[in-house]
Amino acid sequence: MGHVGSSKDGAAFAAAMDIDGGDDDDLGDLGPTTAEILEEIGELKVRELCKKASALFFDEYGLISHQINSYNHFVAVGLQKTFDSFGDLVIAPGYDPSKKGDNEHYRYASVRFGKVKLDKPMFWGGEANAREFRMFPRHARLQRMTYASKIKIQVNVQVYVPKKVRSDKFKTGKEEFLDKEILKEDDREIIIGRLPVMVKSDLCWMKDAQKDDCEFDHGGYFLIKGAEKTFIAQEQLYLKRLWILNSPGWVIAYKSQMKRNRMVVKLVGSSGGSEESDNGDMFLTVYFLSVEIPVWILFFALGVTSDKEVVDLIGCGSDDARIQNILFASVRDADEKCGSFRIGRSAVQFLDSKVHGVQFPPSESIQECLEIYVFPGIKGLKRKVRFLAYMVKGLLLAYTGRRKCDNRDDFRNKRLELANELLDRELKVHIAHARKRMSKALQRDLYGDREVRPIEHYLDASIITNGLQRAFSTGAWSHPYKRMERISGVVANVGRTNPLQTMAELRRTRQQVQYTGKVGDARYPHPSHWGKVCFLSTPDGENCGLVKNLAVTGLVSTDISDTSESILPKLLECGMEELADDTNTALGNKDKIFVNGDWVGVCADSSSFVAEIRSRRRRNELPHQTSTLPVTQFVVSVSLFCIKHWIILSDEHLFSLSVFNVIKVEFKRDQSQHEVRIYSDAGRILRPLLVVSNLLRIKDFKSDRYSFQSLLNSGVIEMIGPEEEEDCCTAWGVQYLFGKEGKRSVKYTHCELDMSFLLGLSCSLIPFANHDHARRVLYQSQKHSSQAIGFSTVNPLIRVDTLSHQLHYPQRPLFQTMTSDSLGKAELGKKEVLPKAEFYNGQNAIVAVNVHLGYNQEDSLVMNRASLQRGMFRSEHVRSYKSEIENKDSTEKKRKPEDIVNFGKLQSKIGRVDSLDDDGFPYVGANLQSGDIIIGRCAESGADNSVKLKHTERGYVQKVVLSSNDEGKNFAVVSLRQVRSPVLGDKFSSMHGQKGVLGFLECQENFPFTRQGIVPDIVINPHAFPSRQTPGQLLEAALGKGIACGGKLKYATPFSTPSVDAITEQLHRAGFSRWGNERVYNGRTGEMVRSLIFMGPTFYQRLHHMSEDKVKFRNTGPVHPLTRQPVADRKRFGGIKFGEMERDCLIAHGASANLYERLFTLSDSSQIHICSKCKNVANVILRPVSGGRKIRGPHCRHCDSADDIVMAHVPYGAKLLCQELFSMGINLKFETQLC
Repeated sequence: MGHVGSSKDGAAFAAAMDIDGGDDDDLGDLGPTTAEILEEIGELKVRELCKKASALFFDEYGLISHQINSYNHFVAVGLQKTFDSFGDLVIAPGYDPSKKGDNEHYRYASVRFGKVKLDKPMFWGGEANAREFRMFPRHARLQRMTYASKIKIQVNVQVYVPKKVRSDKFKTGKEEFLDKEILKEDDREIIIGRLPVMVKSDLCWMKDAQKDDCEFDHGGYFLIKGAEKTFIAQEQLYLKRLWILNSPGWVIAYKSQMKRNRMVVKLVGSSGGSEESDNGDMFLTVYFLSVEIPVWILFFALGVTSDKEVVDLIGCGSDDARIQNILFASVRDADEKCGSFRIGRSAVQFLDSKVHGVQFPPSESIQECLEIYVFPGIKGLKRKVRFLAYMVKGLLLAYTGRRKCDNRDDFRNKRLELANELLDRELKVHIAHARKRMSKALQRDLYGDREVRPIEHYLDASIITNGLQRAFSTGAWSHPYKRMERISGVVANVGRTNPLQTMAELRRTRQQVQYTGKVGDARYPHPSHWGKVCFLSTPDGENCGLVKNLAVTGLVSTDISDTSESILPKLLECGMEELADDTNTALGNKDKIFVNGDWVGVCADSSSFVAEIRSRRRRNELPHQTSTLPVTQFVVSVSLFCIKHWIILSDEHLFSLSVFNVIKVEFKRDQSQHEVRIYSDAGRILRPLLVVSNLLRIKDFKSDRYSFQSLLNSGVIEMIGPEEEEDCCTAWGVQYLFGKEGKRSVKYTHCELDMSFLLGLSCSLIPFANHDHARRVLYQSQKHSSQAIGFSTVNPLIRVDTLSHQLHYPQRPLFQTMTSDSLGKAELGKKEVLPKAEFYNGQNAIVAVNVHLGYNQEDSLVMNRASLQRGMFRSEHVRSYKSEIENKDSTEKKRKPEDIVNFGKLQSKIGRVDSLDDDGFPYVGANLQSGDIIIGRCAESGADNSVKLKHTERGYVQKVVLSSNDEGKNFAVVSLRQVRSPVLGDKFSSMHGQKGVLGFLECQENFPFTRQGIVPDIVINPHAFPSRQTPGQLLEAALGKGIACGGKLKYATPFSTPSVDAITEQLHRAGFSRWGNERVYNGRTGEMVRSLIFMGPTFYQRLHHMSEDKVKFRNTGPVHPLTRQPVADRKRFGGIKFGEMERDCLIAHGASANLYERLFTLSDSSQIHICSKCKNVANVILRPVSGGRKIRGPHCRHCDSADDIVMAHVPYGAKLLCQELFSMGINLKFETQLC
């Protein structure tokens, strides 16, 4: 096992991979060694560099750049590619002779999509202001509109008649061909739909705004009908590499989203199964274009001429008898299926008969199928043959144990899908739908007696607009490869409890599985997660291990257009030989080079090749980013890794599109398989690492004011992907570089910027997280941090959230961590960097670990009443109520005048209207209680449709908003504000998963106090620590006490925390006990307490679970009209379910009277009349008696008598059951007995 400080055992790794620390340095062999570099710079300088580089990294990229970059790439490149992928649409006529008209031929139409333009979001001002205005995110949020951009596209429509034209056969090869006689051609720009715009993206007005709406808002989300939605990054298998699997059988697969591009080579037995048969014969077959044929026949169909040539191309059968037997068996299988496949074009004809004999054959010829569908990324049939031979070789090596099968859970084999891929997938579905509808509508006008109208009459723009809105609103997204299915978990609502929850949700990833039960090892942490995703931040329950969070420094790469063409010249300069388009050239022992899964060349010395290409990358010859270009024309970039297609924007909305600096190429040298793999595609998780051999270049900077990009350009830091990381020997911390921990002989190539950066955002903010039990860290990072009440936004007056909480006096914690410092910023005039304040949501409380009158048992807390009265943990609770009415001018349905509903005040029978003005809305500052009308609505007929406050809802009116949305409906929103101080039952939590509810409020004079007069704010039970294993909270209190007394030791960063000795020494210097214990005095008696009490400041959070929102009480109240049992809803003054298990408890206690009261008296007590003679139910009817009178009473119809009828008390549910069974023809008889 390697040393804990490095990613691998460095000495053995360097020997195996032939790594030299100075290979990448410009000085070559004359350069200084790693040890000399480190000695010259010094540990202190390296630590300062890491700290500054971390801060620069977050300044450059932020925390949600992966969301914005992916969307910007889709706007710049992906949207145009999406429309280009459809090609021309040819619409044939209906061929109805009765509608042909006078024309001799039927008319056809051809529709082609051209260039796409995108406007910035605008909205129409209405009839009073008949022009468009800029739409900002705050407008969409307040008016419940969708923040979207118009998609304008150039559409070319041709109406033509096909005619046969004769030609010279000797010149063209054909006697006649079809030509078009164009009758009408139209080329115009139309609006095809609206694309939702991501806030702070290149299309958003707020990107270049001088002042943001909210300082805490960093964008990365969409506004759909006023609701904030964001993408959850989807983990998908990487389809551009070969997959070797041994379950259920031995296969090697070339996967693709397009079914016709997939190819699978299988190793099967003579019986047809995947297991080896009795005679040991295993042979190779290939599954391609829905048919399974012998692989030998496909080799000959691709142009191979002899069996020896195939064996030489495979190149692994000379020294292993098992492989030779498989190859011989494969030849015999091909001879049995098609004996003459070696002669002429017999193999091609055999393949043609198989491919075109399926139920849905391809329309292309077999030669076109081989060119288009077999390995579409490789050009030339001979190169395709080589790649097929490589596939066969890989499968045979895996079968014989010389190559490992691929792991689906390895992050090398995964990619993250973000806005670019997800929007492209969803948009294609709706474009195809719109084209289909357009085709049917246009086909009706192609007859001779009709005129073809402009294309906007046929192309419905609402299909794309409404389709995207529906996908965002419902969260049902199109499946990656199943056409008619949709998946959930792609879109999520953005939580606004506090800024940390918002940021964490924007950095979430999800792995889709068909069944959340047994999913193998998908839930477990994998070594490839190191530094890319957090191994602690995952929810508990069915999504445990499937929903993850990106590590703090994790970035997601974006796609680079036409990488193969742009990178090939650079690779050739570094020593690569291009793959020859023949099968005769012997490759010998040369290593193969793959670019994004496609075989492009070979090289003689892969070690020097990779060293040279990495050296060029570190010298910035392979740029990390493209420059920001003003898009005033269609840009075609020919430099390496620059984007080749850009969207043309409307002339009035010219702005710059920047492809943020996540464009990164990674190189992996696989010595065991003699391969070099190069990746530049989207979805790889990259992270910054310090390059040890280039540390001296930091001296070349003229001043300390440098950017993160300059560190990348100089090669001091580089972005490492999952493949290349295996070639790195990474020191976990700076102390490992200098040999203070672990082996001094390890030759590190890279170093982490900080040891805590392998955690997620929520985890890395927890002090002393490495001292706590992992389950407690998970509770804090996944649950408590997102439930803590903080200050979610600084623009509450222009937001109308349904529910929001705000802490009155949020505080920074006393401690600091590396992540909070890196995210923070220095205040004006001060050099000291203040930690990121909005990510800490709570207050510093003086916490004593002690028992207090038995009120803090089982995680209960005892709090100081005076502290709460001074404002500790006081918060503001705001709830908004919304109501809509139809707009008279834009209503689609013509309603009757008496059914039209308007806002207004009406003397209501359902609630009090004392606080309403004449317009139906309460005045700001009105005090509303349960049962009051909050929004008055009345119909012309006098019907009351007002909105009433439900049970337990109350507050002061904070704001009233009256507006209309983009559907033309008028709506009103009234917000109620309620100030809440902590009460019994409210939930609190420390940053170490120690949650508890408030059990008792004690007066300050009764609390214990120290000699300095310090009285604790919170008293927690000492039994909370041993079983929970959270000594981190004790260390936080001890460190906080030292910081409060002026100590210089402030950092509590996970994995690099100060030692216990250092913390105790700081306390001792401040005049306290080394272990944080203090002598206290009993507040009730004034006597000195014999035992010492541990006391110190601890950061506590108030969670949004409050007893006022959950308290449920009732004696009798509303009942269900059918069963007459209490309703279930708390807001409707309902009851609590008293189930079978609760009933069993009362029976065990012998509390029969209580049980009778709960289940009968307070539930559905009722009476029933029973005839004691026939034991049937008697009915209460109105019957005549002697004397001509009629009386109402119980009467037995069976006995025709009113005598001997008794009344029994039964639950109404039993009576209802009796009546329902009677309706089915089943009669119940009751035995009665006098009690």
